[in-house]
Amino acid sequence: MRSARSIAAAAEPPRAGVPWYHAATAMSPRAWRKLRQHVLVYTGLVPFLVVALFPVAWMAITAFKDEADLYRRDVNPFWFNLPPTFKNFELLAHSTYFGPSLLNSVLLAACVVATTLVTAVPAGYALARLRLPGAESLGISIFATYLVPSIILFLPLARVVGMLDLFDSWWALALVYPTFTIPFCTWLLMGFFKSLPREIEEAAWVDGCGLLGGIVRVILPLSRPGIMIATIFPITFAMNEVLYAVVFVGPREQRTVTLAIASTLIRGDIFYWGALMAAGLLVGLPLAILYIFYLDYFIRGLTGVEGAY
Repeated sequence: MRSARSIAAAAEPPRAGVPWYHAATAMSPRAWRKLRQHVLVYTGLVPFLVVALFPVAWMAITAFKDEADLYRRDVNPFWFNLPPTFKNFELLAHSTYFGPSLLNSVLLAACVVATTLVTAVPAGYALARLRLPGAESLGISIFATYLVPSIILFLPLARVVGMLDLFDSWWALALVYPTFTIPFCTWLLMGFFKSLPREIEEAAWVDGCGLLGGIVRVILPLSRPGIMIATIFPITFAMNEVLYAVVFVGPREQRTVTLAIASTLIRGDIFYWGALMAAGLLVGLPLAILYIFYLDYFIRGLTGVEGAY
């Protein structure tokens, strides 16, 4: 039998100055199992973390490397063998159309987000809440249109753009891109609206809110995670799409940033790798920060849609 003094001593937290291995021996079996579980989980995530972060690290290193350092084979290519430099960023700022094209992409993304939300939010709510015949099949059909390959829709969309005389302008992309973002966001918001209890909306009606007031004051605030995904998706689509940007936009002053980078910094078999990586870093880093900042909303939005079905 253990004495009361030994039991009390084992229950005390480790004091300052006590070696960690003495403190570890005092851990309970449950704490050991929890610690071992965390170690195994994070150890299993290390390979995926390395694979995910290696391209970003390589991009950052290359963006600050001197041109002569990029082609040296007798040294370590994963670090700086010459002092870091800002020459690649200076080339990007003074010798390319990076600034105007980035502004075009930002304005284009804003237009696509506004068009998508104005269309997808009421459409998703109508398909999820209103008792429309065939609403479920209609929602699946809307999402199926998003799965159609872009090349199949190219000819009819080109005819529409030509009829509206929007060729050689990024406004053509502001017209075309919502045809891809609206179906996906409508399906996503439809599933998220279904996950919200109908009783919340009915309680708002009892308190005096009409249909529109219940949507604005109750449904939309609760749907913030889904709306956040419906905002991020058009932004990334507008910033990354290349096919329609190449065909519909010709003048340099109207090009988006992805097209401007490829056409300016790739000249035949000559690649300005440092400036290319600098441009990728300047474009991709804000999007990555945006995803990280709204990661909780992103996960809640996806799990809400998954739970709705």
